[in-house]
Amino acid sequence: MSPFNAQKRHVVCVPLPTQGHVNPLMQLAKLLHCKGIHITFVNTEFNHRRLVRSLGPEFVKGQPDFRFETIPDGLPPSDVDATQDVIALCDSTRKNCYAPFKELLKKLNSSAEVPPVSGVIADGVTGFAIKAAKELGIPGVQFWTASACGFQGYLQYDELVKRGVIPFKDEKFIGDGTLDTNIDWILGMKNMRLEDIPSFIRVTDLNDIMFDFMGSEAQYCLRSSSIIFNTFQELESEVLDAIRAENPNLYTIGPLHLLGRHFFQKEFELSGLSLWKNDTKCLQWLEKREPNSVIYVNYGCITVMSEQHLEEFAWGLANSKNPFLWIVRPDVVKGEEYANLPQEFLDEVKDRGYITTWCPQNQVLSHPSIGVFLSHCGWNSTIEGISAGVPMICWPFFAEQQTNCRYACTTWGIGMEVNQDIKREEIEALVNEAIKGEKGEEMRQKCLQWKEKAMRATDTGGSSYNDFNQFLEALS
Repeated sequence: MSPFNAQKRHVVCVPLPTQGHVNPLMQLAKLLHCKGIHITFVNTEFNHRRLVRSLGPEFVKGQPDFRFETIPDGLPPSDVDATQDVIALCDSTRKNCYAPFKELLKKLNSSAEVPPVSGVIADGVTGFAIKAAKELGIPGVQFWTASACGFQGYLQYDELVKRGVIPFKDEKFIGDGTLDTNIDWILGMKNMRLEDIPSFIRVTDLNDIMFDFMGSEAQYCLRSSSIIFNTFQELESEVLDAIRAENPNLYTIGPLHLLGRHFFQKEFELSGLSLWKNDTKCLQWLEKREPNSVIYVNYGCITVMSEQHLEEFAWGLANSKNPFLWIVRPDVVKGEEYANLPQEFLDEVKDRGYITTWCPQNQVLSHPSIGVFLSHCGWNSTIEGISAGVPMICWPFFAEQQTNCRYACTTWGIGMEVNQDIKREEIEALVNEAIKGEKGEEMRQKCLQWKEKAMRATDTGGSSYNDFNQFLEALS
């Protein structure tokens, strides 16, 4: 049975308003749009203003059949060009976005300018959008924008409470070896430790906002009429099969940017939506570098660190003597508006380091000069790295990044993990091993195998290609 009305094709897309969630939902929206579906893409007012700054007012005017709408996020007004506080944002969206989103759906349905809304595709953690759609009799599905293994991890939150594993009695669990405890009872997941479960379980109080938010949103998503994943069957087969046993209506349609090659003439036309201005000059800089020689460093849109850790990363990169492209967001240092790197370091690396605030990541990762990706292991970065065949040095920050890191380093064999308390000597050693060492070569070969599998999944007749077409049929 189709999740959407068969006669009318107007889909409203609602991401959680952070860069890592907006991007994949925008990619999916573009794919649906190129198949003749009218799209309304809903941003928060805060992110809409950021898009005007990064892409210009003309972009956000949209097209006649691809429009942007906004809803408030419920947080105090701000024009800071940085990611909002994640805890406050998640708490606010579930408390404050339901009513304005429901009003937006009513407005769209009474408008003579657009077709009536036939369906809502809501981010896997925007249950408010599905609730509003249901109340108005509009079918909805959820798009879990992170990994399937991360999703399965969040689904264990209630079970961890039942088993008495959490809440922890006090903060000692962080350093006393508790997080090394093996977890062997999660269906579809092997070789897992407590520290590999999405990090919001690290609480001494079950009323913790993010523990409650992610656990309850994941359970709600599991009960959705259908769930879309930006992954491919072979990459996460065991965990996908375990989730499918709970909800058989899964569509694995990733990697989305590879699927886009069937529908867009330009290789990188299927881009997401960048809330930062992209520096494309770094691509020219990469042209001058040897194949597999450059370390690409990007911690994503949310990770923050201490000034000391930033400095350790800096000198680790400098001391490795390898060329590097380093994305340093202005807000990457916790509590600081700007990240300041020592002048001595800048002088040392001026001929072999390119430092900027944001870049077109897909194009960077696909460049032949990139030899290794030092990453926070966010899902977009992980699956883009896999698609490009680039091995990873993993420094997970929070959420399911720990789960993705575990899979990259064990199940997929494409990564090496950095100690959380960063030391320059370790960064230097890992980088050199990844670029020139035996382990690095081993990872590179594994990466190329996964890249080939990702290409096959998104080729005509592949698992992701077929799932996308089945989803399109459900929309028609």
